[in-house]
Formats: sequence, structure tokens, C-alpha cells
Amino acid sequence: MRTTLQFKGVPEVILEKAVEVGLARSKTEAIKMGIFALNREYNLVKDLEMELVGRKIEQEELEMRKKGLRYLSKEEALAKYR
Repeated sequence: MRTTLQFKGVPEVILEKAVEVGLARSKTEAIKMGIFALNREYNLVKDLEMELVGRKIEQEELEMRKKGLRYLSKEEALAKYR
């Protein structure tokens, strides 16, 4: 996801200070660190790996539907090996 952000005032000062003191190499990295801190504080995504896998499966299913494809059943998949 691409997002363009513009910060002024206190958020801008905080991001610049994070870079200045060496906590982050860039303001973008400081924002990413903040996102992970937000998740750590509020436990928004409990199992990151499962969340990513679920999203990937949803994306593949959407692409398959667009192309008119479907998953093979167990029997169809094993039929050529009998």
C-alpha cells in the first residue's frame, strides 16, 4: 500500500527527532516503528503470520474467481496418480 503523508507541528518534530537521535534512519522508518509499537500496545493483530496467510489466500481466491477458475477437489487432484 502506498500512502503519502504530510506532518506538521508536533508529529513532524517527533519524527525529525527520532531520526536525529538515531532511533530511525528516516522519517518513514520512524513511522513504521510507530505502527509496530501501536500493535504491541493494543494487540491489534494477534498472529501476524496467520493474518498475512489469510490475506494472501483471499487475494488468490479473488483472482481465481475473476479468471473463472476453482480449486480441485481431493479426488480430482489425486485422480491422475491412480
